[in-house]
Amino acid sequence: MPPRRRIDPAAGRAALAAWKATRTPTLHAPESAAAPDFAPVPDRTMTATAVRYALEELAARAPGRSLEVRVPPFGATQCIEGSVHRRGTPPAVVEMTAEVWLDLVTGAVSWADAVAAGHVDASGERSDLSGWLPLA
Repeated sequence: MPPRRRIDPAAGRAALAAWKATRTPTLHAPESAAAPDFAPVPDRTMTATAVRYALEELAARAPGRSLEVRVPPFGATQCIEGSVHRRGTPPAVVEMTAEVWLDLVTGAVSWADAVAAGHVDASGERSDLSGWLPLA
C-alpha cells in the first residue's frame, strides 16, 4: 500500500515550481551575492509545502523503510527497499536543509555536488539518493 499523501499533489507541484522560479541554487551562488531583485525569497509556507510534497513523492517512488531522509524542521520520510527499520535511529540516514533538499529535488544542484560541498549529511547503506533525484 503506498504511503498516504498529506500534501495535495497539485499544491505540491505548484510549490516546487514557485521554489524553482524564486531560487538561486544553494551551491552555485557566491556567498556574498544578494538575491536578484526579481526573485523574491520563498516564504516559509511555500517552502514547507514543497519540502513535504517532495518527501512524499520520494517515498512513493522509492517505497521502503531502510533509509530515513530528514529535512528539519519540515519533515522526514522513510524510503528505499531493504532492511526494515522499526525503532530508534535507522541504519541509514540522510539529512540536509530545506534549501539543499529543494535544490536537489528540482535539479538545480546534483547529489554529487551537494555531498562534496558538505551540504548533505549521509550515512549508512542506501544513503546515496543520486538515482532518485531530481524528482521534478
